[in-house]
Amino acid sequence: MNLATYFKDFEDYLKFERNLSINTIKSYRSDLNKFEFFLTKTGAKKLSFIDPEIVREFLYDESKRVNAKTQGRMISTLKTFFNFLVLEKLISDSPIENIDYPKIDSKIPLVLSTDEIDKIISSAFSKKYGLRNQAIIEIMYSCGLRVSELTEMKISNIFFDESLIKILGKGNKERFIPLSSIAKKLLYNYIKYNRKKLSYDKQSVDIVFLNNRGKKLTRVMVYNIINDAALEAKINKKISPHTLRHSFATHLIENGADIISIQKMMGHENVVTTEKYLHVNKKHLVETVIKFHPRK
Repeated sequence: MNLATYFKDFEDYLKFERNLSINTIKSYRSDLNKFEFFLTKTGAKKLSFIDPEIVREFLYDESKRVNAKTQGRMISTLKTFFNFLVLEKLISDSPIENIDYPKIDSKIPLVLSTDEIDKIISSAFSKKYGLRNQAIIEIMYSCGLRVSELTEMKISNIFFDESLIKILGKGNKERFIPLSSIAKKLLYNYIKYNRKKLSYDKQSVDIVFLNNRGKKLTRVMVYNIINDAALEAKINKKISPHTLRHSFATHLIENGADIISIQKMMGHENVVTTEKYLHVNKKHLVETVIKFHPRK
């Protein structure tokens, strides 16, 4: 068997056994394609030729072109791939087992104030398709959605009576998120008065947010909608769809929400990922202890 066959079997494993999303599998495949190109270039085309030294050479070669975060992802990809080969008894030991992840500087995510978010949402209405754009920004902020979760959001997964939406997140994992009264009103009005005027094909019939041709929005379109509204509101910060997600989690913590509830709403597999928002709000945590702890 050649490497391409192993990669295809690995993709099937990720899809059918690990139940990972298409985007995640694409990231794994992209890393493996680079690894395969390196192996071809160095003449190590067979599985038996791959040893820790070859892997280290590949990672060193890539480190000249990519940052520490991308290096870490590549290591994670290779570890998962070689663990799969061990699991399938194709190799006895992983050649990457003792390779450490690079140190990544922890960046504090940009967070908007509630006043800035109100200004951005208000500014979105002055643009064409304002009702849709207001609903997009409000839903992203008040539900903490990833941009891919917003673009894939389905009408059949909106439960207005229960004030809930069902979201299909990473790894095709479902979660329910409460709808605020403001988000529910904007969403309802957009679907009733704006979306119904569009012509759409069978693929888009259940998709909530559509462009003027009745097709699903792209990530770039959502990014532009948010940035245009921020410029209109004169918010001089580098804002992305993820900024709204960061703001959602931060504001929940500031108002006393527990970390486990936030983890569930954000769809984080590990609570450690959610805990970074605790570090953003050190001042708030100190104030909380002073206010509520019996030995303040």
